[in-house]
Amino acid sequence: MSSKDNAAIHQLLGLLESRYAIRVLWALKDGHPQTFRLLQDSVGGITPNTLNTRLKELRAAMLVTHGSDGYFLTPQGTDLVRRVSELGSFATKWAANQSKKISQAK
Repeated sequence: MSSKDNAAIHQLLGLLESRYAIRVLWALKDGHPQTFRLLQDSVGGITPNTLNTRLKELRAAMLVTHGSDGYFLTPQGTDLVRRVSELGSFATKWAANQSKKISQAK
């Protein structure tokens, strides 16, 4: 992997590591626009200030946009969420292995 690729990955991970960033993207994954209030409820536990900050960052990164009906994913954001969703099957297998490991340790 080139240093340019590494820099791009570090940049993306830096954005996604921000508190609630992935949750905001995930809340928008169904493709339906959400108002600020609905998005806040969908994410759960996020303050208006934090949501506003995350939305500004995600809009600047061209992953989220805002239209007359509310916030929604851009095509780039949709592609990212699709790729992140592949972690679901991995997470299920990983969690099962963790449970087995804990059971065997007892």
